[in-house]
Amino acid sequence: MAFSRRHFLLTSAAAGLASACAGSREQMQSARGPIADRTLAEVLERALVAAKRAGASYADARLVRRRNENVATREDHVVTVASGESYGIGVRVVAKGAWGFSAASKVDGAVAEAVAQRAVEIALTNAKLQKRPVELAPVPTYRASWATPTKVDPFTVPLADRAAMLLSIWPEAKAVAGVKFCSAWCEALGEWKLFASSEGSLIEQSIVRLGAGYQVTASDAATGDFVTRESELPPRQTGWEYIASAPLRADARRIAEDAVAKLRAPSVVPGKRNLVLTPSNLWLTIHESVGHPTELDRALGYEANFAGTSFATPDKLGKLKYAAPHVTLYADKTVPGGLATCGYDDDGVKTQKWDLVKDGLFVGYQTTRDQAGWIGEKASRGTSYAEDYASIPFQRMPNVSLAPGAKAGVGLAEVIAATDDGILVSGNGSWSIDHQRYNFQFGGQTFHEIKGGKVTGPLRDVAYQSNSVEFWNSCDMLGDEKSWELHGSLHDGKGEPSQTNAVSHGCPPARFSQVNILNTRGGSKS
Repeated sequence: MAFSRRHFLLTSAAAGLASACAGSREQMQSARGPIADRTLAEVLERALVAAKRAGASYADARLVRRRNENVATREDHVVTVASGESYGIGVRVVAKGAWGFSAASKVDGAVAEAVAQRAVEIALTNAKLQKRPVELAPVPTYRASWATPTKVDPFTVPLADRAAMLLSIWPEAKAVAGVKFCSAWCEALGEWKLFASSEGSLIEQSIVRLGAGYQVTASDAATGDFVTRESELPPRQTGWEYIASAPLRADARRIAEDAVAKLRAPSVVPGKRNLVLTPSNLWLTIHESVGHPTELDRALGYEANFAGTSFATPDKLGKLKYAAPHVTLYADKTVPGGLATCGYDDDGVKTQKWDLVKDGLFVGYQTTRDQAGWIGEKASRGTSYAEDYASIPFQRMPNVSLAPGAKAGVGLAEVIAATDDGILVSGNGSWSIDHQRYNFQFGGQTFHEIKGGKVTGPLRDVAYQSNSVEFWNSCDMLGDEKSWELHGSLHDGKGEPSQTNAVSHGCPPARFSQVNILNTRGGSKS
């Protein structure tokens, strides 16, 4: 089976898919332009035709090949080498105003027809219980392809080479006295999709996502006390050249030294403090306090898995002062390197960028074609996604980011210099958030005290506590565009049965005024 990344011609078989579903085959016979794989397009056509004949008013079909490879090490030896792959066809339909979905791991014409018929049967059953008929926002027809820009396909890099890269970290880390352990990992995710709809779209996409990192543990043999420090290389949508050029080994001693300094640091004194957050910490707070709350299905109570619904309900749209006036938070499925970036979503909608919080005001949601009308919008925001062929597409988070400050020449050093008394937090640690995505608590990897505009020394046992609205309204300083960084996660869960997707969040360093600081050990030490 060949998986081509060639661009489709506008005269490809996509025109045939639309006409076949409408009952005419003349145009299909004349549409002979090259496509990714003619046989695969014909399999999708058979699914769509079968769905329409069975009573579907709308149908889409997608072939999805998903690959993952993982390597993990512990000090000087490999502990895990794992590889997985899935490939199949999924067909989604609307019949009598209800959704139906079915899938199979065998890809041929007869199976595609059977899957489509089963999807319609499920939709007709669902229609008996459907309270609100599915209404799809209109979308243009696309014949297109999109792929992650890469120089080196990570799946061509020998596993031995990936393991050697990870094993090279331990000799550097263990050279620092007090370091006892080091766990390292590298993960590659590949996703290929061929999507066709009864409206005539035919879209091929190939996406590659990568991540690598490690955790160093420092301990005190006399007391039994220990701490960990994780590296902070952001996962990206990219080729192997990103990992190959990353300073994982070069940073190992610094990361190890951070761990030892953290072990010996005084415990934080709890209370209200100014908080300076680096992008490696703030991205997760964006994810939990803005990304998930602005998912429309959560806001309406249709989704509650993985930490609940949302306080940001539609009655607050255009009214809630979500953040300080200089704060804008936006969704963007087009940013280069973003883990959720793609050309088209799984509804066949071209991806875009839009505001969620504009100048502090709550102004937008994440939507799909069937959700747009719920809040009176006429077009989808393009956030439909399915993890694999056997997963039904539903609303998933795009890249959600904090816009940089307007003043140029402001980076982390300038934010620190402008802070008389505060705490600097870098990296991600433990976190929790309530079932309305409102009250939360976040930790980090490293913590440093700021006095008189200077970093004066490390701290430990730090967490910050606030709520989503209070926190974002306390933001009083932002770094500029040059200090803006993209971080994220390869695995974000949602739904029941659960699915995962990958998502990035960009931000500059930022300062937040008088945030409640907790001591995670419940006390303090000198």
